[in-house]
Amino acid sequence: MPENTDRHESAVARYLEAWNEGEPDALAEAVAVAWSPDGGYTDPLADVRGHEGIAAVIAAAHAQFPGFFFRLTGTVDGHHDTARFGWELVDGADGSAPVAGFDVITLAEDGRIRDVYGFLDRVPAPAGGTLAG
Repeated sequence: MPENTDRHESAVARYLEAWNEGEPDALAEAVAVAWSPDGGYTDPLADVRGHEGIAAVIAAAHAQFPGFFFRLTGTVDGHHDTARFGWELVDGADGSAPVAGFDVITLAEDGRIRDVYGFLDRVPAPAGGTLAG
């Protein structure tokens, strides 16, 4: 039976705070709080390690989807050093959520994220571009 702990929920909250931070200095700080220094992020569109690479992926998402924000869908399901959760990318103007997925994270001993493995469940049809830069 999965256990849902504060440790997992806190890590996911910090993760979403980083994804929702748009100002460059605050984004760098949020990434440092959420990820371990050698942390990684992998999804179908990106595979990066380290705070600078992760911040660049987040900044590219903000550039492609200005005015959007990430929100948790459902609950965080975690055990040991691993958790999974669903999310949506929401248009702040109309509330639509054209992008959705789920992520699996592994945590370092200090509770920060060691690795993220992201999966995209819903993406808009490309209009002359890609989902991420």
